[in-house]
Amino acid sequence: MPAPFEVNTMLADVFEPKRQNRFIFQFTDGALPAFLAKTASRPSFQQESITIDYLNQKRYLAGKAEWQEITIGLYDPIAPSAAQKVMEWVRLQHETISGRDGYASFYKKNFDLIALDPVGAAVEKWEIKGAWCTGVTFGDYDMTTAEPLQVEITLRPDQCILSY
Repeated sequence: MPAPFEVNTMLADVFEPKRQNRFIFQFTDGALPAFLAKTASRPSFQQESITIDYLNQKRYLAGKAEWQEITIGLYDPIAPSAAQKVMEWVRLQHETISGRDGYASFYKKNFDLIALDPVGAAVEKWEIKGAWCTGVTFGDYDMTTAEPLQVEITLRPDQCILSY
């Protein structure tokens, strides 16, 4: 059995870290093509704290968990236009011209965030359930740069499940 601090067990080549640039953002209904994704935040949650007061002490219990918003950055090509696809999705929850609001079953969507290894195999999968747009930024035009336009959407999920 090797000693716990042998050099060969502490070298960086013993493991392969997940990389930030190896991921796929994939709607289960195909609402947005996966190749449009530029950035995606991984899910995070906050847990409420319940205080139980008793005499001169306090005890704490876990309350409700709340999944935080997820931000997705998209490239905005000429075709298919990410801005147009996102706006079509937003119109399912609120149509500006008519003022009509939609049913949650129309505008809530499911998607997956999948991390890949160096050869393209899935090594992590987050299933995001019941997500809807809480905000969209369609980016800026700027004559001083040739960078591609981007669309940033902020999503509020109901559930996030780490499958593997």
